Amino acid sequence: MTAVFSRITGTGHFLPPRRVTNAELTEILARDGIETSDEWIRSRSGISARHYAEASVGSSDLALIAAQRAITAAGLEPNDIDLLIVATSTPDMVFPSTACILQRKLGITNGSAALDVQAVCTGFVYALSVADNALRSGQARRALVIGAEVFSRILDFKDRGTCVLFGDGAGALVLEASDQAGILSTKLHADGRHTEILCVPGNVNGGVVSGSAFLHMDGQAVFKLAVQVLEKVANEALAAAAVPASAIDWLIPHQANIRIMQATCKKLGLPIERMIVTVDQHGNTSAASIPMALDVGVRDGRIKPGELVMLEGVGGGFTWGAALLRM
Repeated sequence: MTAVFSRITGTGHFLPPRRVTNAELTEILARDGIETSDEWIRSRSGISARHYAEASVGSSDLALIAAQRAITAAGLEPNDIDLLIVATSTPDMVFPSTACILQRKLGITNGSAALDVQAVCTGFVYALSVADNALRSGQARRALVIGAEVFSRILDFKDRGTCVLFGDGAGALVLEASDQAGILSTKLHADGRHTEILCVPGNVNGGVVSGSAFLHMDGQAVFKLAVQVLEKVANEALAAAAVPASAIDWLIPHQANIRIMQATCKKLGLPIERMIVTVDQHGNTSAASIPMALDVGVRDGRIKPGELVMLEGVGGGFTWGAALLRM
């Protein structure tokens, strides 16, 4: 019997048109007497700009365009998809899932499974692992995996330590069953003891928000944990595939902070030139950041067929994970 693996056959991403520079954010914060600057933001995060969706645009709207681009790149039609997974922390509704809403917008009518995955910034790696296992087990043949976020909706613009970091966007890829291994390994972790260091501690109660609906982050605690766990999980994924770190052609970490990214790259012994960086223009787009960076690298010609790519993310929960794949 021929072994079944999963391979990436198409990628896509979409950024909402409104580009918000550090200078514009500086002006917004100044209205409330909060001082910041382009240099302050760039020196701490590496971010120069990010994109915000309009008020009427939800995560599913951003995901729709990214998904259509990935499906087209794979040479497929929407009804060829028999598993749809959306990683998001900013869903369109409490329920149904953003995946079901997206399924309708794509015009998928074949009864395929659709679900959301919630692991914050690690969400895309979690979703990719779920899809890979579904294809390997024969539950699906073609999966659409998406990270989509509108984080601008949950930012407190009186907190310069968080509001300058995040942006909106969506990234997508198509996975297809294959007799050649594409996803070589995935490793997932979580530690709920660190829930409070990165969270939105509100909930809907009686038709109103109970608690805070704004993002809260202990930046120093997140930085310390992120650098520690990202190196470990990357090495776990490498060990599972029996591949040395030196074989990695491209490192695509979650685009949260350039300092975290550079530290991880250094710990893996990789030159900075082998890391795909989009955080400077996209900001932190949570679950969308990894697939968007992957598509940027594919479309500008840096990432080529047959190359080895390491994806890794860390996010609220506290969650972290990595995926090693052959393009």
